[in-house]
Amino acid sequence: MFKKTTLFLIFICYSVFGQTTYRNLSTENWTFNKQNETKKHKATIPGTVHTDLYENQLIPDPFYGANERQLQWIENENWEYESTFSLSEKEISNENIELEFDGLDTYATVFINGKKVLEADNMFRKWTISAKNHLKKGKNHLKIVFLSAVQKGKEEAEKLTYTLPEKERIFIRKAQYQFGWDWGPRFVTAGIWKKVELKFWNSSTIENIKFSQVELNDKKAILEFTTEIRVSEVKTIQLKINEKSETFNLKKGTNKVKMTYEISNPKFWWCNGLGFPHQYEFHFSLKQNLEILDKKELKIGLRTIELVQDKDEFGTSFYFKLNGKPVFMKGANYIPPDSFIPKQTPSSYHETIQNARKANMNMLRVWGGGVYADDEFYNACDANGILVWQDFMFACAMYPGDEKFIENVKQEVIDNVNRLQNHPSIALWCGNNENDEGWHNWGWQKQFNYSKADSTQIWNDYKKVFQELIPQTLDSLLSKERNLYWPSSPSIGWGRKESLTQGDSHYWGVWWGKEPFEMYKKKVGRFMSEYGFQGMPNLETLQKVIAKEDFNFTSEAFKNHQKHPIGFETITEYMTRDFPVPTSMEKYNYVSQLLQAYGMKIAIEAHRLAKPYCMGSLYWQLNDCWPVTSWSTLDYYGNWKASHYQVKESFAPIFLAVTENVDGYSIIGSNDNLEVKEGLVTAKLLDFSGKELWTASKECTLSDEINTTCMQISFAELPKFVKEKTVLQIEFTSNQKKSIAHHYFVKPKELQLEKPTIEIKIVGETLIELKTNTLVKNVCLQAKDTFFEENYFDLLPGIPKIIKTKKPTQETKVLSLFDVMNE
Repeated sequence: MFKKTTLFLIFICYSVFGQTTYRNLSTENWTFNKQNETKKHKATIPGTVHTDLYENQLIPDPFYGANERQLQWIENENWEYESTFSLSEKEISNENIELEFDGLDTYATVFINGKKVLEADNMFRKWTISAKNHLKKGKNHLKIVFLSAVQKGKEEAEKLTYTLPEKERIFIRKAQYQFGWDWGPRFVTAGIWKKVELKFWNSSTIENIKFSQVELNDKKAILEFTTEIRVSEVKTIQLKINEKSETFNLKKGTNKVKMTYEISNPKFWWCNGLGFPHQYEFHFSLKQNLEILDKKELKIGLRTIELVQDKDEFGTSFYFKLNGKPVFMKGANYIPPDSFIPKQTPSSYHETIQNARKANMNMLRVWGGGVYADDEFYNACDANGILVWQDFMFACAMYPGDEKFIENVKQEVIDNVNRLQNHPSIALWCGNNENDEGWHNWGWQKQFNYSKADSTQIWNDYKKVFQELIPQTLDSLLSKERNLYWPSSPSIGWGRKESLTQGDSHYWGVWWGKEPFEMYKKKVGRFMSEYGFQGMPNLETLQKVIAKEDFNFTSEAFKNHQKHPIGFETITEYMTRDFPVPTSMEKYNYVSQLLQAYGMKIAIEAHRLAKPYCMGSLYWQLNDCWPVTSWSTLDYYGNWKASHYQVKESFAPIFLAVTENVDGYSIIGSNDNLEVKEGLVTAKLLDFSGKELWTASKECTLSDEINTTCMQISFAELPKFVKEKTVLQIEFTSNQKKSIAHHYFVKPKELQLEKPTIEIKIVGETLIELKTNTLVKNVCLQAKDTFFEENYFDLLPGIPKIIKTKKPTQETKVLSLFDVMNE
């Protein structure tokens, strides 16, 4: 009797005061089926219907060949997912049981034991329901019916008396890129795309934590933590943050309690290239009578960030200050890493961000046509010092403004801001991608024959979402230092001159406008948040999804992996201007990469030379969502294209460039470090055999605020030389560290290259040495499953080059521009 009573009391103690616990239902056995079909198939959670169909061998590989076209039926069907799970007596006796879906894609009706408990309609929201009264001890049944998002979108579109651009996708709060883009396929998914779990709690639970910086300087940081606590009844609890604790009297329901925390001599969070991205760890525990009711952990970084827009003689500035220091932002636009996002792993997010860091980036823009990225993406950005320009998920369209849509968007903003707000990497919240520009510059009014009343309604709906709802919601959620908001990127379209004197710019005269690369030098804005050029991925990437017999420009499979309607025609047109045009696929692939890198070099150089007028260069795009020819510099598998190696060089902290003027050449140095750099600049005019034709040196001080003209070289002081056979090498040496750049006087196709003799020698387990007897332009090293720390570089005679490899390699193949010119 005594033992039984004791056990009973222990159980009651757990039931009333036990700690909040979670049970991951994603690991249960799940099945799926097309609605109205009885046969059920194994499902993987998180996942998508496309990946589940493929894993069950019900469809072919969606990425392979032209399979995409035969799989469009999937988006028009309804799909059902089911699981059965058991609850123990201990679990069911908890006072509160909540069913939490981190992501349902998209129109989902949830049933527990046959009873409808939730109707969801937003892929980006977290959905939580009280499930205590719907669950029972023993077996429970969970079923989710996903309706066709495409059909739902079409139904919503029919309710309007006018047509909005981009058809059904704009009515659906779902990843917009899934409906097809000029770099991505059309795979409109459905499914449980994030984890699903049960939350068990009794008397109290921590719902949310956010912090603000009351004071931050070199001597101290005063932080204020706001902890949202839900309790089932009036009670007194103790909240402990690290070693500090306070007691609070709470009312039934949701309470927000505040605690301050002081740090002496705080370490600041810095972006890549400027310092260490230091983070502090905080442990939160909720206690009553010495028993822990709930626990949370939080990592934060201490930093200030400002967006400076001051009037000046040219227009209005647009730049960021981090911890009071103006920073030239270097980076790219980030798209979803997969058409089927649950395929990605935490390590893949970290690898992508490390590749950005290695390329000397300090900012990524999460583009508005995709998804709010995975937690691991932001964790990786925090750890690697990569700032994030965060778009809300709207792109290249106009959106409805009815009450239901507005409320749905509001909850979406709340959910995602609450999830992301504490990341030190988040620098800016942006309303949308190109909606404003599209409305004013893309001819929609004429295309859709809008009446004056229609146009007024559509624009008022735009303002309702992006100029009222989102900024007002941000104001209610965030402290001032974490609430930088920009309504639309870009602020003005690239066809208007004001786009280069204020705000951020998307410049697409190169590529879309077919303007030459040299226009990058003339079209420089205050902050270049989009620009770019296409390049093919390595052949090995495309060979994984295109059969050998289809490896030609006319096959449907090959054309399906180039989503721009005149993509290859555009590449070839630009290639003809600047490079030799190869006949073989292997060499065309190689030159397409050189062409992309060449364009990126010109663009980034122009942006950096315009500092501090221009203070940001974010190219389009960092990554791919499938194997494809696109604007990315990293392909779908994370391989570096030639352009990523070029970006690494162009974004280097110390940057050297040569500009030509009426009297000669200027050597310009740009320094993105926080301190002034003093060193020696040496210029050498070399012929391709390595013979030194002329040289000069000069002491130079590189400011951290403005570019420096290190040396002027007049035409008169240079000897006569053949431009097609000569290179100008520039070096900046400071504290025994050397930065090197090469300047050519003609286009690549005009170079008169000699046949090289290249010697490759293994000099270490993961080191190879290269030597040559004549200049080798754009050395491309190839070895199976091997990454080279440097590639697509120029190799000069008399200057051995040591290259580090990811793993030992025995056989290395070399391709160069000479091979193309002499195929």
